[in-house]
Amino acid sequence: MIDLSISNQIVEKVPQFKLGVIHYRKIVVSDSPQMLHSRMQLLQEQLKLEYEGTKLAVIDEIQQWRRIVKTLGVDPSKYRHSAEALMRRVMKGDFLPSINSAVDVTNLLSLQYKIPFGIYDVNKLQPPIQVYIGAEHDEYEALNGRMYHLVNKLTLADKHGAFGSPFVDSKRTSVTDETTECLQIVYLLPSIDNTKANRQLETIAHTFYSFHGGDYEYQLIEG
Repeated sequence: MIDLSISNQIVEKVPQFKLGVIHYRKIVVSDSPQMLHSRMQLLQEQLKLEYEGTKLAVIDEIQQWRRIVKTLGVDPSKYRHSAEALMRRVMKGDFLPSINSAVDVTNLLSLQYKIPFGIYDVNKLQPPIQVYIGAEHDEYEALNGRMYHLVNKLTLADKHGAFGSPFVDSKRTSVTDETTECLQIVYLLPSIDNTKANRQLETIAHTFYSFHGGDYEYQLIEG
């Protein structure tokens, strides 16, 4: 399993903080099959119908991660975590474009569980990986091509520097059709107990595996 640790600084601020780490090997990433397109379309339509007229900030899962964002030092209304950002798009009817099978499944799972996810090409990483609260020097070119600054934001970093967060990930570690091994980070709810968290990780991993083959292992990481 990839070496990953959570800083004491995070645990002091969020004592129940936990992450799921899933390592997939020998996978095949491709354009998303029709079954995945259909599943994603149906989920987005269901969410739009279910939460029409609801303020996203009051949804429990969204709210828990907004509290973490605020506790670590940034305004959750200004910097929305990725699950809330995805939900906002869906509620506007701006359904998500297809990127590739790995990204699309990860977005599907993020919408389904209403929590942030990250997915990274393992061959573009150099462990160990640290999870900490970002400082002035922490930044990267994000997937949207803009420089993203990580001051007071939850940050993933390897030996090359920062590469991920629950807001937007870096271009450096992005998953493409050439990816054969990837790391998925699941930003679990603090309120979830470990037994349920492990069951959730198994379900998530099996869903990803069903579209990509290969093999996987997962681990629950706490501070």
